[in-house]
Amino acid sequence: MERRSFLKKASVGLAAGAAAGVASTAAVAAPAVQTGLPEIKWRMTSSFPKSIDTLYGSAELLANRLREITGGKFDIRIFPAGEIVPGLQALDAVQQGTVEMCHSCSYYYVGKDKTFAFGTAVPFGMNARQMDAWIIGGGGQELLDEFYGNYNVYSFLGGNTGVQMGGWYRKQINTLEDIKGLKIRIAGIAGEIMSRMGAIPQQIAGSDIYPSLEKGTIDAAEWVAPYDDEKLGFYKVAPHYYSPGWWEPGPVVHFYVNKAEWDKLPKEYQAAFRAASREAHIQMTAMYDHKNPQALARLLAQGVKLQNFSNDIMKKAFDISRELYAEEAAKNPAWAKIYTEFEKYRKSQNAWFSVAEAGFDRFMQSVR
Repeated sequence: MERRSFLKKASVGLAAGAAAGVASTAAVAAPAVQTGLPEIKWRMTSSFPKSIDTLYGSAELLANRLREITGGKFDIRIFPAGEIVPGLQALDAVQQGTVEMCHSCSYYYVGKDKTFAFGTAVPFGMNARQMDAWIIGGGGQELLDEFYGNYNVYSFLGGNTGVQMGGWYRKQINTLEDIKGLKIRIAGIAGEIMSRMGAIPQQIAGSDIYPSLEKGTIDAAEWVAPYDDEKLGFYKVAPHYYSPGWWEPGPVVHFYVNKAEWDKLPKEYQAAFRAASREAHIQMTAMYDHKNPQALARLLAQGVKLQNFSNDIMKKAFDISRELYAEEAAKNPAWAKIYTEFEKYRKSQNAWFSVAEAGFDRFMQSVR
């Protein structure tokens, strides 16, 4: 994508978007809680800091909406990552009953079992709409809940960032040879794929990425998308911004609730929770789609070099991902069960999306 082309399109789109504004789609009835329903107070630990408002904000929306619906009787207090437990231990806190619920990403826990990745995203998996279709209509919720049941939690959709970016690089990555020896901040299954391509994956906390890039301790780092990336200033020390983030094509964020605590809720509160969580889920994707174009335009104005991974790099990564998935299926029954259904659904969705969606998108992206 050319910088000039993006800026021209973005400026037209932003003008229209600003005039239209953003309106809430949820119509919330006045509190009509039956007399005698209990007052319930829960704690929710988030895997995210307050500074990442698009992610953290979905948890706030859930809590606020539940207070509105129940007249304040169902009250959830949110704690940012680190206040009760570290962000990557949120699910453990729910499983053990330390807190009633959390807001987190399933793939943070692939160290327990790689099957956790399916709840959020696997490299070269499905985009945000396809993940919604699979979870809501395609049997994904049932498969995930069967797996999550082993960890004493229920799952509820709690957001999606949409396809993420491919990260920030100190130098251009044009060929497969350029990946060999590349020290990149990336983790999980994506890190395994990059390792097989010759890169050297690094586990680095978000707060340490900038100084590591600045000093040359690492050559590249993946994060999220323009709106979140801009805040951390990566463009000042790694000007090459790559797309797409093939390892996170449609990452789902979930609300995880302790099974015993959920089962104790009155059915009215369960219904309110389901409605509020679905609204929070929709809002996150909408706000990323609203904010990312503006942030990308600002980054390009700062001299960021926007580039795409080559087809050779994408195809090699795809092929390695399938090898890795087959290896995992051969030794992990839980992975094999979900992967078989997930892959069939992905192929069906991609066939459908190639008919109308892709054709329309290609045309609209080609015109001024």
